[in-house]
Amino acid sequence: MKRIAIIGAGVSGLTMGRLLAPRASVTIFEAASRPGGLIKCDRVEGNLFHTCGGHVFNTRRTAVLDLFWSIFDRDRDFVKADRNSAVRMPDGAEIPYPIENHAYMLDDDTLRSVIADVAGMRSSGSVPANFEEFLRKQFGDTLYNLYFGPYNRKVWRRDLSDVPLSWLEGKLPMPTPEEILFNNIRRVKEKAFVHSTFYYERQGGSQFIADTLAQGLDIRYSSPVSRLEKAAGEGWLVDGEPFDRVVFCGNIKDLPAMLAGVDMSGFLQGIERLESHGTTAVFCDIAPNPYSWIYLPDPRYDAHRIICTGNFSRTNNAPGRMTATIEFTDSISRDEILRQLPSIPFSPRYITHCYNPYTYPIQHTDTRAMISELCRRLAPSGMYLTGRFALWEYFNMDVAMDSALALAPTVSASL
Repeated sequence: MKRIAIIGAGVSGLTMGRLLAPRASVTIFEAASRPGGLIKCDRVEGNLFHTCGGHVFNTRRTAVLDLFWSIFDRDRDFVKADRNSAVRMPDGAEIPYPIENHAYMLDDDTLRSVIADVAGMRSSGSVPANFEEFLRKQFGDTLYNLYFGPYNRKVWRRDLSDVPLSWLEGKLPMPTPEEILFNNIRRVKEKAFVHSTFYYERQGGSQFIADTLAQGLDIRYSSPVSRLEKAAGEGWLVDGEPFDRVVFCGNIKDLPAMLAGVDMSGFLQGIERLESHGTTAVFCDIAPNPYSWIYLPDPRYDAHRIICTGNFSRTNNAPGRMTATIEFTDSISRDEILRQLPSIPFSPRYITHCYNPYTYPIQHTDTRAMISELCRRLAPSGMYLTGRFALWEYFNMDVAMDSALALAPTVSASL
């Protein structure tokens, strides 16, 4: 059988491994000591800590659903839950998410301003040029100033007019002005957005997904790859070991230093200027509450959301405890975390924290075109790219799996 090396045992690499294993001898190289990438979890004091966010499963992609439920037992392994999220306002009010559907809960003057904004919305035919323009055009100035602006500035830590729109597809509800007014008048709960309902693991959180996907695969843990060299004939040398094909699911910013025998001169500057944000996930005991996610636009602290993973499954908490992850963009010290926690709602008490240097990729207007061209150049030599940071895309778990599903037939056909 032909030999395929996959670099990275995150969701994309594990999915590729499963899809390609029937056709080839697949070896996955993983720098960490276990699989999962961004969906890894730890047990801390008997509580489950999602070390980067709080990953759940849901998708509208039929191929992903078919693949996922061919691997997992829906009834045995998962619970299904309705998303119950809220925006915690600086005055302490808790407005159900999405806020535009619950404007009737705002004070009278603010509600009048929202109504005036929505009633005055007309399609001008102009296309928003950046994220700020999109939010103002979609939701109006009042809701932008009250929530969308301050919340997203915490997440992106930059002027929102500098954030392009390429990452946005499928990430936010896109109601028309008529829908916003109707939903407020009729008190309609939002069910159209991604993850309005979701599946969550009964045991082990998203680490269970990674561990299950990894079963039966040849994975070399604690094995970072330093050199990918184009072989003299067909194929590649992965740290000197021969393979017929390579699927790179790592970070594209690492690729130029790893590649040998390939002219990357036309891509070095574009890859170098790629930007991203990391996140600091702070694991806490927290006051009991009914929520799954709590969004935090309050400028008095830097945290932008609370992910109430303790509510996702009762096995996530040690007896008598309720836990959650509080998320900050980029690195924040333990001392600063402890200073800010008393200001954050629901009385969080620090347990531990984890900093992930790469979480949110930031695209420029030419990022997709540049990476698409790089993929086109590398494919004839037997190297392929997929995954959140290989393609520099804001992939959720289901989209990462879908990206692997889309690429696998191409790799198989090349063998």
